[in-house]
Amino acid sequence: MSKLTEEIKSRAEIYHGDEVCQVKSKELLKEIALPNGLLPLKDIEECGYDRESGYVWLKQKKSYTHKFDKIGKLVSYANEVTALVEKGKIKKLSGVKTKELLLWISLNEIFVEDPSTGNITFKTPSGLYRSFPVSAFEIEDKSNVKEI
Repeated sequence: MSKLTEEIKSRAEIYHGDEVCQVKSKELLKEIALPNGLLPLKDIEECGYDRESGYVWLKQKKSYTHKFDKIGKLVSYANEVTALVEKGKIKKLSGVKTKELLLWISLNEIFVEDPSTGNITFKTPSGLYRSFPVSAFEIEDKSNVKEI
């Protein structure tokens, strides 16, 4: 269920269309010091960010499951993903699940506690958590790569 109120919508930066939302979601992740590949969504129809409350939402045409190859983990993103963001942290996350053994487990928090460790931590509502290298969620910026 969306917690998107008219008040939040009235203050938010809202974008429509996959191309601009892909750019804006990566810019947001960079702004809050999290890896740019954390939200590999497809066919994003709308994204919004209310800087005052930190509320973020992304709506895609349909749910999408992505495999993070560097850690061999499957992550499912619902057609609507919402969260509260702040520097180094995503809280009250909804619409994101990870596969552990045979179960899909909801994630509700993602954070980098100490950037010097190079680790990012994913937490479930029950308090269970796992940490992985931040590099597993980075997308190489092709604009900085020179063709030889």
